[in-house]
Parts: sequence; C-alpha cells; structure tokens
Amino acid sequence: MTAQNRPWGALIFYTVAVLLGGYFAFAAVQGDYGLFRRAEIEAQENALRAQLETIETDVDRMENLTKRLSDDYLDLDLLDQQAREVLGMMRSDEIVIR
Repeated sequence: MTAQNRPWGALIFYTVAVLLGGYFAFAAVQGDYGLFRRAEIEAQENALRAQLETIETDVDRMENLTKRLSDDYLDLDLLDQQAREVLGMMRSDEIVIR
C-alpha cells in the first residue's frame, strides 16, 4: 500500500507548490507592491516633480515682483504697470483707444 500512496503525495505536493508559485508570481506583478504599482508610482512621482518645478518658478517670479515693489527697492516702471493693470489708472496726457 505504501507504493500506491507515494504518487498521490507527490502529486499533491507539486500541485500545491505550483499554485503557491503562481500566487506569489501574480502578487509580485499585480499586487500592492508589485511591478505595475511601482511603475504607476514612478509616473506619479515624475508628474509631481514637474508640478513642483512649475510652482517653484511661480514662487520665484512672485518673490521677484514683491521685492521690486518693496519699500527698500521700488521699481517705478513695475509700479506704473501694476497701477494700470490692477487699478485701471492712466496718466492725464494719455489717450485710450478701445
């Protein structure tokens, strides 16, 4: 009887081993920490880095404008431009064409 039990034991062992190997291979590719998730995270990282560069550029531009309109360093041309754009002001010797 022991000779007949051996094939079933080996068959069950190899079946379980193949199923476990398949599960772990699937989890390595599709799981929460798998290859596809890693590629998704790297793409998201690249998009966020590009967004960060854009925001840093905007912050630098705003800091420059703020410095140029500060009490220590006043750029009269920028002040004139801002008064025209924001307040809609103009000089008395100018003519407006619409």
